[in-house]
Amino acid sequence: MTLAVVTQGQNVAHWRTLIQDGRAALAERFFRRPNALAALRHHAQLIDGVLREIWRGGNMPASAALVAVGGYGRGLLFPHSDVDLLLLLECEPDAEVAARLERMIGLFWDIGLDVGHSVRTVNECLEESVKDVTVQTNLLEARLLAGNNAVFERLLFSLHNTLDRPAFLQAKLLEQQQRHLRFHDTAYNLEPNLKESPGGLRDLQTVLWISQALKLGSTWKELVTESLITDQEARQIQRNEQFLQGLRIRLHYLAKRREDRLLFDFQVPLAEQLGLSRKKNRSASEHLMQRYYRTAKAVSLMNEILLQNLGARLRSAPEAPPLLLSARFRARNQLLEACHEDIFQREPDAILECFHLLERHGELKGICAPTLRALWRAVPLIDAAFRRDATNRERFMAIIREPGGLTHVLRRMNQYGVLGRYIPAFGRIVGQMQHDLFHVYTVDEHTLMVLRNLRRFTVPEFSHEFPLCSRMIGAFERPEVLYLAALFHDIAKGRGGDHSKLGKADARRFCRQHGLNQEDTEQVCWLVESHLMMSAVAQKEDISDPDVIAAFGGKMRDERHLTALYLLTVADIRGTSPKVWNAWKSRLLENLYNATCRFLCGAASAGEQLHERQLEALSILRQHAVPESAAQNLWSKLDEGYFMRHEAQEIAWHTRVLERLGAEGTPFVRARLAPSGEGLQVMIYTPDREDLFARICGFFERVGFNIVEAKIHTTRGGDALDSFVVLDEEQRATHYRDLLNYIEYELTQQLRQARPLEEPTRGRVSRHLKHFPISPQVSIRPDEKGLYQVLSLIAGDRTGLLYGIARVFLAHGVHLHTAKINTLGERAEDTFLISGTVLEKSREVLQFETELLKQLQS
Repeated sequence: MTLAVVTQGQNVAHWRTLIQDGRAALAERFFRRPNALAALRHHAQLIDGVLREIWRGGNMPASAALVAVGGYGRGLLFPHSDVDLLLLLECEPDAEVAARLERMIGLFWDIGLDVGHSVRTVNECLEESVKDVTVQTNLLEARLLAGNNAVFERLLFSLHNTLDRPAFLQAKLLEQQQRHLRFHDTAYNLEPNLKESPGGLRDLQTVLWISQALKLGSTWKELVTESLITDQEARQIQRNEQFLQGLRIRLHYLAKRREDRLLFDFQVPLAEQLGLSRKKNRSASEHLMQRYYRTAKAVSLMNEILLQNLGARLRSAPEAPPLLLSARFRARNQLLEACHEDIFQREPDAILECFHLLERHGELKGICAPTLRALWRAVPLIDAAFRRDATNRERFMAIIREPGGLTHVLRRMNQYGVLGRYIPAFGRIVGQMQHDLFHVYTVDEHTLMVLRNLRRFTVPEFSHEFPLCSRMIGAFERPEVLYLAALFHDIAKGRGGDHSKLGKADARRFCRQHGLNQEDTEQVCWLVESHLMMSAVAQKEDISDPDVIAAFGGKMRDERHLTALYLLTVADIRGTSPKVWNAWKSRLLENLYNATCRFLCGAASAGEQLHERQLEALSILRQHAVPESAAQNLWSKLDEGYFMRHEAQEIAWHTRVLERLGAEGTPFVRARLAPSGEGLQVMIYTPDREDLFARICGFFERVGFNIVEAKIHTTRGGDALDSFVVLDEEQRATHYRDLLNYIEYELTQQLRQARPLEEPTRGRVSRHLKHFPISPQVSIRPDEKGLYQVLSLIAGDRTGLLYGIARVFLAHGVHLHTAKINTLGERAEDTFLISGTVLEKSREVLQFETELLKQLQS
């Protein structure tokens, strides 16, 4: 071993120890006296010193330079962020120099740095910056660490001389817009990204990048000098920035890696570090998140104001003359502008007028910066007297009734703090967390998503998404009833008690104050109180049962109430999370709506409905050349329950497939695309056996399919005719059609085997469930007719859950007739129609429930 190798090894150990000890000291200092900006600067300075020492001993060419870029170029470095470096050269390196550069980069990694590096000449940097705005942005923040200053200065000089400032501005605006869309254009995700989400640190950096490119300054103080912001605004920005920086630093330390998402795992310990505690009905972590959302809202506002001001500084074309929109407002450069900046202070009712004008004039892109500042300062004027004013009440209802622009204007009112001031109950849900494992937004954001979904039904361009909803809402008179119900349906969450009943009281008060007639007031209140009813019936009850339809229809009052509840339910489910809605739920709700419509219109008796369904199935069979005699051969083995639980097209499919069946007595499986268009429908015809349901559940668990519906029927001859709807939980790229043969063959083989059932897989508990566990619930009650028992289960979802339940059924001799498997995010809410002698004895029922609870808790 050479002396040089030994020396380098000693140096690596020395530098690694220097960095580790330095970082440990910085962490200790930060937690002792938290100062985010100082911590970031000191970390950057620590790394600066090590890199300079390495460069000096690296025998680099005299014309080369080591340059910090990106966030590190700003002289700020988070605990686990990448160290972004540019190894700048005057010309292409020869083989020897390239080898030295490669060794140096390897050395950076050896000493424990996560390096993001590039090796480029000045000309290559300039070429790349023209093609890629990200490279251009990184170079704008370049800072010389070591090496040739003249080469570095030549790069900066050339970069600024060749910078196309209007193009840079447009590129950064587009980049921000695309970044916001990745987060559904909202800061109110339950696990926001401190860096990238709307209202995060990147929004502040975008402003400074643009101002630096326009040579207007690279600090908030310099923007004050340029009259782009006031001293007070600069101080507010700095407070918000340091709060976000402090959170991100703590997040890195907690995660022990680069982690910018405020995951549930870290929200509680972060709140504890900040000394927050539980107050009223909100936990410490909820107080933390509300503070974050308020900060993000303020950052978004200043981002909007500053980007407007920077764009105005760059604009060279003469301004178009303003267009007067009202006595108090005009349009200038597609922005709404107050004729007098003090108008909100003198005439507070102008606050709502400005939003009404934005709504009525779709060509306006927003509010100009001076007016936005004035509006922000005037928000506290929205007080009890403002809310009592008849003019303001009329104006707010005019906003609600406007045929276009409602979603956008209510989002702006929420963003600027106006909506929460005008409806104080709404203000209390701004930033309110929801830990039910299927909502992915805060309560206020979910509410606006629901309203957005309702409005989307009215837009012809989107009528293909939900044709039935689009037809309904087009014929729905006074749709403001729906919009107010959406606004109030979750407004009482977080108060304790039944939020539907509490929200109904808030809605009634609002409707009376705002002059709605008695009929509309009652309908809004009814919708708020009943907004969960249709979803619960569709997903948990047997909607093929006429008694279920009759009971549900009896609560609808009339078809207008039913239509309103259907529209609100679809919009509500779709507004919880992009993952919760699926075609199966859509079909269930549509079937319930249609069945209830028939009931309200005086539908035929159960016997007549059964006969109509059989006639419809026969009509379908004739199209496939299946004789009626073949159908009757199968149907004679089936009782009324089968025909009531299956739709006509299902009956026809079963009949057509089984009509061609040869020898009986062996398992027979057929699969097809589900009628909903999503997932598979699987039919099993086999001699019945006690462990059949458990075997089927075990099979689908192993192949990665979720059962969402099961219809279990035993023929008069003792055969099982079971139908399942399953969804691919892995969302494999393989088309469903390619899986049909696999399902049919493998499940048939599984049912032919007589070996003992396998033990259930113990699926890993998700991190959401780990931090917000669900207490399992088991409920058993008689059905409407008293023929069966309805078993309802609530638990955290996991792999193997349904199979484990099926094994408990088997162990206690419980027979399954139908199952609705409803997964809401990571929350399972399953309903089973069951029977068995065990359910007739209270002691055995208790034992059955106990074992189910044990299975749900596993």
